[in-house]
Amino acid sequence: MIFDFDTLSPNRRYHLITQGLVPRPIAWILSRNDNDSLNLAPFSFFNAVCSDPPLLMLSIGRKDGGEIKDSRRNILSKRDFVIQIPSRHHAAAVTASAASLEYGESELASLELELADFPGCSVPRISDSGIAMHCEFHEVHYLGPAEQAIVYARVRQFYVSDDILSENNGRHSIDAAALDPLTRLGGAQYASLGELFSIARPS
Repeated sequence: MIFDFDTLSPNRRYHLITQGLVPRPIAWILSRNDNDSLNLAPFSFFNAVCSDPPLLMLSIGRKDGGEIKDSRRNILSKRDFVIQIPSRHHAAAVTASAASLEYGESELASLELELADFPGCSVPRISDSGIAMHCEFHEVHYLGPAEQAIVYARVRQFYVSDDILSENNGRHSIDAAALDPLTRLGGAQYASLGELFSIARPS
């Protein structure tokens, strides 16, 4: 079947895209609200776009009622935030942190997550996340009639747990299997990595 996107509603396009572009990495974002509490939310329209400068891309929409999402508001106003890459054991907490709350109400209040200081950053990190990135707002573009915010985040610091990191001849490697990253599929579905394999690149 071929779907003509010009004939489909934005909602139907969204559901096809999120079921077809799989698996997607999840940016689990900690940012600071105006009342100094912490906001935690997952986003899977997310990826790396540049290494010089080191930029990540986040696509952040609006709440169901049309209000700007809290993460977007905080990133644009506070500039400092932290992106965690959640592992499979975080799945329930990632889902719970997607709940729509009033601005200033912290998702962390109902989650059993421990935080750790992130030196040099005004926002802490989730202590048992294998990867956490201290990011700074870089630029934003707005797309479409609903003004979807395409946020570019500059990575300032990159935390990796010693448990998943090794070094060989001055080059660091992250053990993907040990990280066990949670990935997003369509609907309410997630996935883990499954079988890992390598194929040598042509010289």
